[in-house]
Amino acid sequence: MGGYYILIGAILLVSWLVSNQLKSKFKKYSKVQLQNGMSGKEIAEQMLADHGITDVQVISTPGRLTDHYHPTKKTVNLSESVYSQRNAASAAVAAHEVGHAVQHAKAYSWLEMRSQLVPIVSVASQFSQWVIFGGLILMGMVSVGVGQMVLLAGIIMFGLGTLFSFITLPVEYDASNRALAWLKRENIVTADEYKGSEDALKWAARTYVVAAIGSLATLLYFISIYLGRD
Repeated sequence: MGGYYILIGAILLVSWLVSNQLKSKFKKYSKVQLQNGMSGKEIAEQMLADHGITDVQVISTPGRLTDHYHPTKKTVNLSESVYSQRNAASAAVAAHEVGHAVQHAKAYSWLEMRSQLVPIVSVASQFSQWVIFGGLILMGMVSVGVGQMVLLAGIIMFGLGTLFSFITLPVEYDASNRALAWLKRENIVTADEYKGSEDALKWAARTYVVAAIGSLATLLYFISIYLGRD
């Protein structure tokens, strides 16, 4: 168990460092004003138009770093600062979220797979740890056999969340690649602005990598308990 806590502690530390670095990068590149004067909203709308996507709306959503694409409502939701500001960070985020809309329009397989898992994972993630802890309690107080069955159910539920986090990786990296390719191809940003956008998206992607690794480490720990190898 000691080794597990050391591993999780290390992952939490790395997660904190990556998150802080991401915030620092966005703060830095938010000061790099675009020479073309386009806002995040205008960039998103231009990228949608250039890809022939006419049924997706760009809207503003409250909060910071709350940007996302909603495939059911077909909306590119940009946080208030990204929506209105005209800098390299806003350009990167706006184009990235439209990258998801492009994936949707082109039926990108990894995005479709992730979308199909959303309703299942949303329920499984909410209850998985409660089921796992319930299984552990039953193993210690009632019946090892019954407890193991409940624990296994919880592990399977948690495993779905871990699978989801790894399927998210190619989706996020592909959206960033589409965004950066378009920004460069259409000369939306200068060379220096492009470097800022690229750097910001790289750090954003790393948060997903750390989250996936952390989820996998936790899953393996629960599996080790189930197999009696704690």
